[in-house]
Amino acid sequence: MTHMALEVKESLEERCNQMLRNMEASLTARDRVGIQDFVLLDAYTSESAFLDNLRKRFHENLIYTYIGTLLVTVNPYKELDIYSKKQMDIYMGVNFFELPPHIYALADNVFRTMLSEFNNHFILISGESGAGKTEASKKILQFYAVSCPSTKLLNNVRDRLLLSNPVLEAFGNAKTLKNDNSSRFGKYMDIQFDHQGGAVGGHILNYLLEKSRVVHQNHGERNFHIFYQLVEGGEEELLRWLGLERNCQNYRYLVQGDCAKVSSINDKSDWKMVQRALSVIKFSESDIEHLFGIIASVLHLGNIKFEADVLGYASLNNNQEMHWVSKLLGIPPHVLQQGLTHRKIEAKTEEMFSPFSVDHAVYARDALAKAIYGRTFNWLVNKINESLVNKFCINYCNEKLQQLFIQLTLKSEQEEYEMEGIEWEPVPFFNNKIICDLVEEKHRGIISLLDEECLRPGEATDLTFLEKMEETIGGHPHFVT
Repeated sequence: MTHMALEVKESLEERCNQMLRNMEASLTARDRVGIQDFVLLDAYTSESAFLDNLRKRFHENLIYTYIGTLLVTVNPYKELDIYSKKQMDIYMGVNFFELPPHIYALADNVFRTMLSEFNNHFILISGESGAGKTEASKKILQFYAVSCPSTKLLNNVRDRLLLSNPVLEAFGNAKTLKNDNSSRFGKYMDIQFDHQGGAVGGHILNYLLEKSRVVHQNHGERNFHIFYQLVEGGEEELLRWLGLERNCQNYRYLVQGDCAKVSSINDKSDWKMVQRALSVIKFSESDIEHLFGIIASVLHLGNIKFEADVLGYASLNNNQEMHWVSKLLGIPPHVLQQGLTHRKIEAKTEEMFSPFSVDHAVYARDALAKAIYGRTFNWLVNKINESLVNKFCINYCNEKLQQLFIQLTLKSEQEEYEMEGIEWEPVPFFNNKIICDLVEEKHRGIISLLDEECLRPGEATDLTFLEKMEETIGGHPHFVT
């Protein structure tokens, strides 16, 4: 008995020592690589401790750290082997805190919570320029492309969602001092899933495109990628048809930053990707032809120069550039010339044309270039949306997003100012709740009326549905047939 007790005592002592060694090793590792969740940080109120933990993890290529269910990312500015199909499989269906922090864990957790709760969820990605927001959104989409149920129809929607990214990046991203692929617009992407988790549609809302970049870039920055991709990668026949030369230095709007060539960007390769993406998203040949005709017209427009005539007013001397802008935009040359050199003044039934000075003409030319590009970008986003969901749903989604924007940034903020007695100047806005109610109100909204019409006995047609809407909501101030 004494011998056995001694053995048990030694065994217990050895296990305790092993536990102490394991704890010591864990503490040593924690000191070296930091902790995975800031909630567990001892000095959780210390900014220096917070930054020190981030720094430790960053030096070990651990770019993800949790704050509870929030994910903090530090851009490594290099490729890391943590985004493979194998990594995606590891994080699928796993408890959020079971594995080391990763954007796949966040995406999977949101997806599974959405399915289990049958409720809408969102992922907000924020950070300064160069923080990695664009890449993070792409990683999330790629994860869903692999993890969601797969059918021919769902794969079609998935491919369109994924390939909308290179198109939007080409037309909406540019090189800045901080980031070679900086998004110069805000984006809200809405992905619709069915009850089984299959992606069945999507919608993109864009806002605040940096149109001033079209006509001016700071030193060390570029215009939007698509201009360089077209000039460097466009086929010879296409360039001839557009009146372009394969030399970015020949276009005023492309050389102001003095860095048309960037080592980290392959414009020729990116051009091919954009071409393939436009094809998958179902842009017609005619759409693509007109799209790049407009992009080329902006480059020609930037090369138009003005000279002062004997009276000091602006006159044009770029007949060749005027010819190409006129041809590509379908505007008669005399109309274009008058629009660039004169201001139209309307007074009752009379119209007068006042000539521009050279400075005013340059301003008008640049304003036209910005307007053309801005409208083209909006058209592009709308075309992508049309390939993802029908027009009615797009409009409804736009109204709901606008309502959310109003609620979060205008209505609630102003109510808080009023409650706290802060002096401020009220910002007038149209509350579009009346529009959303027109669509979604129970028993009287358009969607409810459509459901009723589909279920009623007899033959339901577009005409009977229209009659039902006129009968029920015909007096609505925002309903017109």
